[in-house]
Amino acid sequence: MASIKPKLKKISIFLIATIVVIGTFSFSSVDFKVSKSLDTFFSFFREVSIFYVDKPDPEKLVKVAIDAMLESLDPYNEFIPEENKAELEFQTTGEYGGMGALIRQSTDHPIIAEVYEGSPAHNAGLLAGDKILEINGTSVFNLPVDRVSKMLKGIPKSDIELIVQRYSEPDSLKYSFKRDKIHIPSVPYHGMVSDGMGYIRLSNFTANCHKEVESALKDLNRNNAQGIILDLRGNPGGLLNEAVSIVNLFVAKDELVVYTRGQIKEFDQEYKTTSRPVDTKIPLVVLVDRISASASEIVAGALQDLDRAIIIGERTFGKGLVQATRPLPYNAQLKITTAKYYIPSGRCIQAVDFTQRADDGSISFIPDSLISEFKTRNGRTVRDGGGITPDIEHSVSMYSRLSSVLYARNLLFDYATRFYSKHNTIESPNEFALNDEQYDDFIAFLNELGFEYESQTESVLNELVKVSEQEKYYDMIQSLTDSLKAQIKGKEVVEMEAFKPEIKKLLEEEIIGRYYLQRGKAKYGITNDMIIPKSVDILKNIDKYTSILVEPQSDTDLGEQVSSNYPSMGNSSTINRNMLVFNPEHSMQLPS
Repeated sequence: MASIKPKLKKISIFLIATIVVIGTFSFSSVDFKVSKSLDTFFSFFREVSIFYVDKPDPEKLVKVAIDAMLESLDPYNEFIPEENKAELEFQTTGEYGGMGALIRQSTDHPIIAEVYEGSPAHNAGLLAGDKILEINGTSVFNLPVDRVSKMLKGIPKSDIELIVQRYSEPDSLKYSFKRDKIHIPSVPYHGMVSDGMGYIRLSNFTANCHKEVESALKDLNRNNAQGIILDLRGNPGGLLNEAVSIVNLFVAKDELVVYTRGQIKEFDQEYKTTSRPVDTKIPLVVLVDRISASASEIVAGALQDLDRAIIIGERTFGKGLVQATRPLPYNAQLKITTAKYYIPSGRCIQAVDFTQRADDGSISFIPDSLISEFKTRNGRTVRDGGGITPDIEHSVSMYSRLSSVLYARNLLFDYATRFYSKHNTIESPNEFALNDEQYDDFIAFLNELGFEYESQTESVLNELVKVSEQEKYYDMIQSLTDSLKAQIKGKEVVEMEAFKPEIKKLLEEEIIGRYYLQRGKAKYGITNDMIIPKSVDILKNIDKYTSILVEPQSDTDLGEQVSSNYPSMGNSSTINRNMLVFNPEHSMQLPS
């Protein structure tokens, strides 16, 4: 027992502090279950720490316990240790110290996936497709991409030296420059589209993003814009106060935009517009898709409830929960859901009830029986229970499995790297198009790599063979399955031709990004976006625009509701990387 005494002494100090905490809870009349649970947890932790056969890592035990606790709540809660604090700051501010590029993992070295225009990396001459070999004299061979990202970040004005290998260059290249404060614009593009209509793309809700939207709106007004398209597709949200400020650009002062309700009533708040608006009269269309969430839904929903804008696109994600950060010891933080938010009509658009879980832990969407009707300012009917339903639902094309695989395996990216090495210039984003010879060159490129993939048909067929073997039926169906396999053999060639239009668009966008960076890709996306001209038609037809804001519009006027089972092409200002985020083959990209 002697060997246990020093350990017991340390733990006893820990327990004294614990007892004080528990006592505080008890004597302040907090629910008895809280103090009981804390007492059980700390006692359990003590027993495991002292008596387990091998010495456990206490930090690891606590981290596992924390993760398990968060797992039982909604997915938006997060424990943020001190070393990850910079990532939180980047999410809320859009700023960090680094070189200004996205990187992704390759087979052995990280590769620069995208360079931000005007960044230190861009000014130094680094290119998308460059393979990073060394950072400040340290090899990054086989290092995980998150570690490389941290090595590339640093204090602004600090020196950084990279050794990179460029496609088609026989020798490695050295680049020496200084890091800087990198700001990722929340408005990557704004400009005039056809017939004098203005377009603003808002990609996230970081600190002061409303100023970027305001600047874009004023610029479009100076160019005599007759209507505005605010594009929130693919926007996952961000800061609530920024959403309120953006609504304020289009509606008068003292309008209720959103209010929150949580467990602690003293923290419930109403958020109203506080400033003089920029323009309360200009016709406004807001574009949304299934990825538009949180603050995006506040903006779209509030403008819909106030009958200030027509919402076009897909039903939004349905995140009606508010998170706040709470300080923890040792500079850690807890991001925790503190309330639900409600937009002016009184509806909450949360789609999933995380408090009601099945025995297996699964969750489900709010049932139709619990969905309620609400009224907009003009008396139009809107509903809660899951996202913002657009006034006009627009169907979108679906990416084929082949296109998704080509994107996820970075084959489109790699071909764009090769293309850039062979062509000094291309036409403008509005004019560039791959010709048939160049598309055939892409197919030849895939053949050189020995490209193969399993189609959905093959996947189902292989599963059928597997199950039939288990159930002893395979001999009966072998001739049929062999015949089917023979018929779909070599389907890559057939599908490359069948899906040529969509593959070409993805390739063209990737290639344009090499020459014209983010703005070029945005211009190309607008040119090829079928929802833009339909939005323009609505904005031009004032009678129709006004009638939509007075009476509910038929779902079939511009399109139909689409299935959410497959990735969409809805966000065409970029390929919309979010649409493939759940694909296990998709490479993680990190800012650096």
